[in-house]
Amino acid sequence: MVAEAIQTKKRIRIDDDDDDEKTFTNDDVEMNPTLVAPDSDDCEMEFEEENPPPSPSPRNANESAIVSSSPAKFLTKPTTPASTPSNAMEEIFSPELLGQYYSRLFPFHLLHSWLSYDPSTSSTQQPNETKTITNKNKNNTFSHREFSFTIEPSPGDEIYIRYQSFTTLQELTTAVLKRNPRKIDIGAVFSHPPKDHHAHQSSQNDWRKFRPHQRELVFDIDLTDYDGVRNCGCSGANICKVCWKMMDMAVKVMDLGLREDFGFRHVAWFYSGRRGVHAWVCDEGARDLSDEGRSAVANYFEMNLETDKKQTHDLQTPLHPSFQRAYHILEPLFLRDILPESGHGILATPSAWTALLSTLPMPTASSVVESLTRKWESDDSTPLEKWDELKRYLDVLIGKGSKKSKKQSKTMELGEKQRIEVWPVATVFRYTYPRLDINVSRQQNHLLKSPFCVHPKTGRVCVPINPQKVEEFDPFSVPTLPQLMRELDEYNDDCIQEKGSGGGEEQEEKPQWEWEKTSLREPFKCFEEQFLLPLCKDLRTADRVKSEDC
Repeated sequence: MVAEAIQTKKRIRIDDDDDDEKTFTNDDVEMNPTLVAPDSDDCEMEFEEENPPPSPSPRNANESAIVSSSPAKFLTKPTTPASTPSNAMEEIFSPELLGQYYSRLFPFHLLHSWLSYDPSTSSTQQPNETKTITNKNKNNTFSHREFSFTIEPSPGDEIYIRYQSFTTLQELTTAVLKRNPRKIDIGAVFSHPPKDHHAHQSSQNDWRKFRPHQRELVFDIDLTDYDGVRNCGCSGANICKVCWKMMDMAVKVMDLGLREDFGFRHVAWFYSGRRGVHAWVCDEGARDLSDEGRSAVANYFEMNLETDKKQTHDLQTPLHPSFQRAYHILEPLFLRDILPESGHGILATPSAWTALLSTLPMPTASSVVESLTRKWESDDSTPLEKWDELKRYLDVLIGKGSKKSKKQSKTMELGEKQRIEVWPVATVFRYTYPRLDINVSRQQNHLLKSPFCVHPKTGRVCVPINPQKVEEFDPFSVPTLPQLMRELDEYNDDCIQEKGSGGGEEQEEKPQWEWEKTSLREPFKCFEEQFLLPLCKDLRTADRVKSEDC
């Protein structure tokens, strides 16, 4: 892992008790490769709780965002010259465009209202109002929340600043506008404000006084984990509309499982900005889970999936109810989006169906393979017809057909019979079942990219996704920074023309926020109405019940 990090990026952790900044060259890194910290291209960075960064000399609390006073700093040196980016990268993402996005479009009020878990902070506040912006929240949830910034003071150099925290929305807004971070990560709610963590680590033995005690249960699903079954031509960071359907399937299964099996009500889904999705489970019971509890929930959804090299899986008969439900959800999507040539074509060509038949349990199913191979070579049946025929042959083989087949199946070992019986389910799951980055979910202090940020590789905003309409979500229609700036200009130009022509007497209601003038309006409004308002309603109900009990 260290070797890979050195080959791609030189991200260096600077731990220093002095206030002076240090700069390490590439030669320094090669002499001491342990300086290189884990890097993440898309979403998360993890730090071991047992090795907290040492504290700097005390400074004014308002200086917490300054690089030289940061408790943890990183410098990234790309191996390729940063001064020669592609033209496409220059067009979709730049510090200037990012600064415009933060100052005009970033929904600080929505983020603050959500992460405060305080119904007194209204997300419908007007932009020119300051009451809820400047006042502290009733609880410490927001002020004890860790934020991290990845900034780029000069082209090609990245500095990663951890343990940032803010008492009010105004403090967060000011810090973001000042630092213009390429990326914002959100961490846990700690026992003390993260910016003051050094004050609660007075010795080697009692630093655990500063510890995470609350965190949303988060999930990360990335298309790179599907590379072994993506037959659309994509791999790595590349995606297309064909393989993106695998994300639709994952959201359907996970969202229903979280709600029905665990009773969670407040689950927010977001596009990662590039090739995946993130889920934030925000119920109080989820936020209070220990690391062991988080692991248990994550393991509940994890499955040992078959691959070309590993012909084993976790499925047994009878299927667990959650797997039964997932299969009912996924098989129709498998038939529509995976089997045909317009999808991944696993039964569309002789080479494809030969590869699929080779995964059947051998030698028990050898007769099925031989019969269907001869038949399909001489007919023109569709992939859907082939799938139905294959399942019928397997049913006959294990005795679900005629009396004759039942007699033949009596000589079959029970284990082989079960393997053949669950093979169709295992095949569907191999292509469609959610593939989680399990480590993201297991620990409270794991950082995850903030929703509403912009992915620097694509220039696209990490917008909310409505899980009820996930199949309508198109990652290629998510607005980019240049597009959003054009939409703002076009809106303002239209307003000027309407005023000049004397029209506009029956205009629509004036937008409260700049983002309402752009294509961000629909996803942001959906987040507010479908997720945030119900969450605040439940929080108010819980507060009322507590006050009545007292």
